[in-house]
Order: sequence, then structure tokens, then C-alpha cells
Amino acid sequence: MKDLIEYIVQAIVDNPEQVQIAEITGHQSTVFELKVAKTDMGKVIGKKGRNINAIRTILQCTSAAAGKRTILELIE
Repeated sequence: MKDLIEYIVQAIVDNPEQVQIAEITGHQSTVFELKVAKTDMGKVIGKKGRNINAIRTILQCTSAAAGKRTILELIE
């Protein structure tokens, strides 16, 4: 999952080397904390949040097969 998020976000941003993802695994869920360059925040969020919501939807679909819940947080 972490690789999938990294691949998608690096394709969107101008500074792919500054993409950092931290994974926090719990019993029922996994939280991914995404950090990008300040100048790329708008690109990751997208118009009216469409990009970040699309990434979250992809994560939910892939994690549903595993029976877990995933949460994607964008950290400033």
C-alpha cells in the first residue's frame, strides 16, 4: 500500500524526492501520514479535494480485500 501511495503522489508533484510516507499499523486499521513539499500541497489536494479523495478511495478499495481499514492523512 505504501508503495502504491508513493507511486501515485510522485507522479503528481513537482518534487518527487520530497515525498515521505510514514505507516502506523494498528490492530484494525493502518494510518499513512503523507508529507510533501509545501509548494506541492495544492497539487496533492487538487481542486475541491478531488485528488486526495481519489487516492483515499483507491486505498479503501485495496484494503477492503484485506479486511482492514486505511486512513490517509496529509501532514503539513
